[in-house]
Amino acid sequence: MNDNSQDGLPYKRILLKLSGESLMGDKAFGIDEKVLGAYAAEVRDVVDIGAELAIVIGGGNIFRGVNNATKGMTRSHADYMGMLATMINAMALQDALEQAGIHTRLQSSLNMDEIAEPFIRRRALRHLEKGRVVIFGAGTGNPYFTTDTAAALRALEMDADVILKGTRVDGVYSADPEKDVHAKRYRSINGEEIISRDLKVMDMTAFTLCKESQVPIIVFNMDSGGNLARIAQGEPIGTLVHWDRSKETELA
Repeated sequence: MNDNSQDGLPYKRILLKLSGESLMGDKAFGIDEKVLGAYAAEVRDVVDIGAELAIVIGGGNIFRGVNNATKGMTRSHADYMGMLATMINAMALQDALEQAGIHTRLQSSLNMDEIAEPFIRRRALRHLEKGRVVIFGAGTGNPYFTTDTAAALRALEMDADVILKGTRVDGVYSADPEKDVHAKRYRSINGEEIISRDLKVMDMTAFTLCKESQVPIIVFNMDSGGNLARIAQGEPIGTLVHWDRSKETELA
């Protein structure tokens, strides 16, 4: 990880994971331009305070619209279609960011030379160092891996200080808060407990990568204005998933 003490930011280099569904807003599928605009404003605030930001985005909002078309397909073929869906979202997000005055680079795990750079680790690092927001599309470039795994992988490759998982809920709960009124939110929790309680924060492959490199994960509500910048500055927003066995689980 980076030595960021001189910058005054606890998280200088951040990997933000967004679900494709988060872009839908109130729609059944597709992209809500108001959500894109709000996210661009959030990202601009983070860039303005000096943090380096990379983004991995899923494709569920697009892929949901073609779900019926993929029935009966082989898993690998359907997964490649999902990778293309992430590129649609990545391009939409890139355009929204650039309209907000943010310098960006889009890198793809699949060859798409006309619209994106190929993923090259050193080039991506250089972009971050120059203050550009780097968007990673097409997942890992391989079927059978989720965009959560792609986020964990890119976070390790970029030497990120933290993975921020932006969702539509305000953290990790003991149960589904939409189904259980007694569900309690955690302020912080060990990743091992997440796994043992099957709390479904990220898939097991992603979690294993984070565990091996001790990368913390913060789960937070991306739709609550200002949260992204507040987290970058060290405010205790959402739920911190850590790997320190000496720390006790804290409820909010």
